[in-house]
This record gives sequence, structure tokens and C-alpha cells, in this order.
Amino acid sequence: MELREVIGRRRSIRFVRPDIPVEEEKIQMMLEAARVASHWGNVQSLRGLVVFRHNAPEETLKAIQAPIAGWQIRRAPVVIVWYIETAAIDEQSDRLRELLRAGALGFGSMAEKQKALEEQLIPIFDSIREGLKAPGLGEVDCGQGIAQATLMAYELGLGTCCLGAPNSEPIRKALGLPDSCRILLLQTVGYPAEHWEAGGQRPRQPFEKLFQMNGYDTPFPRDEAVVSQLKQDKLFTRPAPLPHREAELEYLRNALDLEAPGLL
Repeated sequence: MELREVIGRRRSIRFVRPDIPVEEEKIQMMLEAARVASHWGNVQSLRGLVVFRHNAPEETLKAIQAPIAGWQIRRAPVVIVWYIETAAIDEQSDRLRELLRAGALGFGSMAEKQKALEEQLIPIFDSIREGLKAPGLGEVDCGQGIAQATLMAYELGLGTCCLGAPNSEPIRKALGLPDSCRILLLQTVGYPAEHWEAGGQRPRQPFEKLFQMNGYDTPFPRDEAVVSQLKQDKLFTRPAPLPHREAELEYLRNALDLEAPGLL
């Protein structure tokens, strides 16, 4: 299956089978995909704590409960707590030296590059180190890793859903993560209980509203021939809502023994 079709079919799967465990090797494949994702300066501040519902301590299961979509967390066989380790930036100099040795930094002779690194680049990064620990680029690159893990999950036949955690600080403390860490999100993982289309292509803002060319006032021109090609490649699927979606939701609510109807 081509990447475009994988992206097109990848949906947030909120309903997963609580009765089917997820193999550790498949979770490892997700983590491997996240590990090789691009990250500025090769800092690699993305970290993940994997919670398996069938064998995690009770206090760990209680720690990851969230006020939003808590039923998803309670039903999912696996929850990955993705977080950023800001202390990784303290190792920035070593990561840059690794890039230099790998031939991925600068040009010229090795002696010239080493001199520029030690006398110019590293001092610059040292001077702004604390600022780099603030929310910003680090979260962006962590997101790339999470996205790659998500695509890997789909390739393995798994469904996932990324959930925000408004109570992230209590979760961080309960899991024993250092103060230097920030919870990014919780990702439920399991075998899908709903169809991969999950109701159809989600509503999206108009293309021209989101993207510009050469200036803010000039929308990026959308070529309908490109759109047609991507539809053929299954990047786009049928628009939501699909017929019988409400019936599917009611079936899932009963099959999974969920609470009374509601959004959370």
C-alpha cells in the first residue's frame, strides 16, 4: 500500500477492541518509527511511556485517566504517554558533534568544520539553551515522531487516537516523570472495533483558506487535476457522515458496554 493511501485511510479510531491484546513487537515498531523521525539538531527530545492495560500496576492505570474521552483510555489495551524531555537540550553539543562525525553538518575540511562548530555554533546554542526548552520547535518535531508512529500503527492493522490531557501535570507527577518533562498527549492503541473510514472523511477548511503562495493575501492555487489524482490514490475518502454511522455508533456503545450517550 502506497504512503498516500496509508495517509488517506489513517483515521482517529476511537473504538478499539478491549478484548484483543496488542503485541509488544507491534508497539516496538511504532516506537522505532518515532525514534528515526527528524528532530532539530538531532536532539531527540520525544519520549514515550507505554502502558499495557493487562499487566500495568493499578496505580499506573489510575494515573493516566483523563477528564476528556476517559472511556477511550479505560477500554484501550495500550496507552502511549508521549512526552518531551527538555533536559535533552542539555546534550545539544554532543548531538551536534555526532552530526558532524556523521557527515550531516556543514561543508569543507573536517578541521574547518570542527573549528566552526566548537567556536561558533555550539556557543550560540549554549547562549539560548534555556529558551529552547520552552514550548515551540521541540513540540513540532516531537509531533513528527508521533505521526510516524501513527502511520506505522495503521500499517500493522492497529487503530489509534491521540488525546489531549488537560490534567497533564498530575499525570506527569503520578507517573514519576522528572520536572524537566512535559506531557504532550496520550495515544490509545488497539485493534479497531469500527470501520477504518470511521464515518467518512472529516470536514476540512477550504484549501485556499489554509495555504498561501508568496504572500499572505495570495491563496495557493488548487489544481483540480491534482485533487482528482489524489482521490484516485485514495488520499481522500467519502465525506462524512457516511450512511448508517449513527447505527454503527449505537452498536459500538452496546458492544463495548459504554456509559450513557454523550461526547466524553
